[in-house]
Amino acid sequence: MQVIKIYPHGFGCNSYIVTADGKSAVIVDCAEESVYDECVKRGLAPAAVLLTHGHFDHVGGCGIFYAKGVPVYCGEKEAEYIFSAENKGIFGGVYIPDFKIYKTLSDGECIEVAGINFKVIHTPGHTAGGVCYLAGDCLFTGDTLFCGSVGRCDLPTGSAAQLTKSVKKLLALAGNLNLYCGHGEDTTSAYEKRYNPYA
Repeated sequence: MQVIKIYPHGFGCNSYIVTADGKSAVIVDCAEESVYDECVKRGLAPAAVLLTHGHFDHVGGCGIFYAKGVPVYCGEKEAEYIFSAENKGIFGGVYIPDFKIYKTLSDGECIEVAGINFKVIHTPGHTAGGVCYLAGDCLFTGDTLFCGSVGRCDLPTGSAAQLTKSVKKLLALAGNLNLYCGHGEDTTSAYEKRYNPYA
């Protein structure tokens, strides 16, 4: 399995293109439409978009994927929030592209897309419906867990207490996982257990 990290050009999140066969791919969060262009450039057919949560910097590229018929998934407790006035109103009013959620995912659910098995882990705290995705030894943490830090919890539906529990839940997973974060650099669960002050 190959994980291709796409850094945002502007104010967006890290996006990840994940492929097992070099032909089809799953996108974890898509900050910008350029993520779709990157798939085309690499000859990868997008099979699905998995969202960790619904903030604009993580869904900005969903419109083009949706227009091309690529299904978009998110946590079951996040779908309604994504298109809410509450979410659109943060940061002085932000643009949420026109797309729809194909299917919502519950905690512990496994979904196989493009030959890759993803396990859904509900991690409230940054948002109430945020999720992370585990695929093999790769954990996509969204804005729950960063290298040496955690996501903010002062936005609508955020909770410091829940975020702390979610971080501990992730770091309790077996093995030394490769962590692919929503912002900043990649890290490992072993490193975070040792150095992250929120561990």
